[in-house]
Amino acid sequence: MTNDIYGPFPGGAAFPDPSWSAALTQGQRARYEELGTNLDVVERRIADACAAVGRARDEVTLIVVTKTYPAEDTALLAGLGVTDVAENRDQDAAPKAEQCRNLPLDWHFVGQLQTNKVRSVVRYANHVHSVDRLRLVESLSAAVLKSERPELGCLVQVALDKEHGEGAHRAGVAPEDVAEITDAIADTPGLRLDGVMTVAPLAGPLAGDPARAFERLTEIATAVRTAHPAATMVSAGMSGDLEQAIAAGATHVRVGTAVLGVRSPLR
Repeated sequence: MTNDIYGPFPGGAAFPDPSWSAALTQGQRARYEELGTNLDVVERRIADACAAVGRARDEVTLIVVTKTYPAEDTALLAGLGVTDVAENRDQDAAPKAEQCRNLPLDWHFVGQLQTNKVRSVVRYANHVHSVDRLRLVESLSAAVLKSERPELGCLVQVALDKEHGEGAHRAGVAPEDVAEITDAIADTPGLRLDGVMTVAPLAGPLAGDPARAFERLTEIATAVRTAHPAATMVSAGMSGDLEQAIAAGATHVRVGTAVLGVRSPLR
């Protein structure tokens, strides 16, 4: 795959041999350096946030959200040492994951997932962060079992605004319904309950206060772990609020813009 900035796809058979970077075009090299600079800034933010609350840096995993950006960026990120990447639309993620199949990447699906996309998503995703209904649990299980792939890690998406009667049509489970979904995942073949996920709410009493929102998620995550001790993942925090998420106990932060920038995405 090539485009007007990149030359040959920078993720060929030589990867991850260090010599692969010698073949980068001028455009690829410039983007590689840009991404590296951005990653350094984000890494410092994560390290500082951990230090501020007495957490070890290795307690927090950076997931780079590569949505709307090309597979070439994903390959360059892998070359910079990124191991976890996320996508939110299967129509974009599936071809990108296929093109990057030789790269040492752990793929996370973080968007609202329709059941008609499940068979495709389970081909490449190792974790689905957006499980929010029993029908989706059943569909994921059926697809995993049919594909004979390893267990699929699942996180329950918690919609914190639904606790206060807001966001009825938004994705995610109301806090009072989390136990039902987590129990279902834990009891369903082919699936592994990994933990919980949220996005800072846009409505309700917690809107505009990510620190309190993430503290509420931590309370929910603690209750989940009481029933399911292995469900240790707490996926929260993005480019603008990763510090608050880490302070509240997030184990995974999902960062896109702060790493990839706000330039016009390549199509």
